Amino acid sequence: MRLTIETEPETDGRWIAEIVELPGVMVYGSTRQEAVAKVEALALRVIADRLEHGEARAND
Repeated sequence: MRLTIETEPETDGRWIAEIVELPGVMVYGSTRQEAVAKVEALALRVIADRLEHGEARAND
């Protein structure tokens, strides 16, 4: 599974990061690096939860 991380600076100085392939996996960080680290961690939790509940497909 390939995941695309998109980042964007917000007007208040924070960064937002999201995983395009996982709807709803979006986080804020005070730096771009922090936002990327947080969104990667969240994506892993979401994927693990899906696997645990049999929701992930083999070709995802």
